[in-house]
Amino acid sequence: QVQLVELGGGLVQAGGSLRLTCVASGSTFADYYMGWFRQAPGKEREFLAAITWTAGVNVHADSVKGRFTISKHNAQNTVYLQMTSLEREDTAVYFCAAGRRYLISRSANDYAYWGQGTQVTVSS
Repeated sequence: QVQLVELGGGLVQAGGSLRLTCVASGSTFADYYMGWFRQAPGKEREFLAAITWTAGVNVHADSVKGRFTISKHNAQNTVYLQMTSLEREDTAVYFCAAGRRYLISRSANDYAYWGQGTQVTVSS
């Protein structure tokens, strides 16, 4: 059973940085892609970034490109989301997800497994 656990959320001031960690277990993940999404109150879940487990091919949403960076550590089954220049609008619950329907995907529908989420709050 695939399990994903997000770590690293919290309260940060605007302009600050935060690194989220997703620890994956329950599978070999070699043919998976991993993604980060977020959901703010009253809004739909938003794609942020994704990365393929083996080759490290990655994509980022235009809305966070240049500020957020996805990376991975294969040996530790860990995926990271480095966030910089945080803004109040980045306040949301952040989710890690895993899928293998395609090579990589920006759509939440293409991810079969989800973590419980971690809250990120950016204060002004």
